[in-house]
Amino acid sequence: MRTAKTISITLSPDLLAKAQKTAEREDRTISELFREALRRYITADPEWDALLRRTHAAGKALGIATEADVERLSDEFRQERLQSATH
Repeated sequence: MRTAKTISITLSPDLLAKAQKTAEREDRTISELFREALRRYITADPEWDALLRRTHAAGKALGIATEADVERLSDEFRQERLQSATH
């Protein structure tokens, strides 16, 4: 049984020519080239990595070690906000 799905994308003629040349130079198919490009794009997002580093450091400083800690702190924040709104 096939586990991959076929998709269609639209490319400018210039970008398609560059992709074809790159695939040929690397002895790959266009599909292999685009799969690798997408894998790299998804796993190497510098903004996401920077956000994770900042939030990890902030969480560690607050003593947050688990998802349960996050839930507990969220509940405490909501409860405090509710109490301050009613007083």
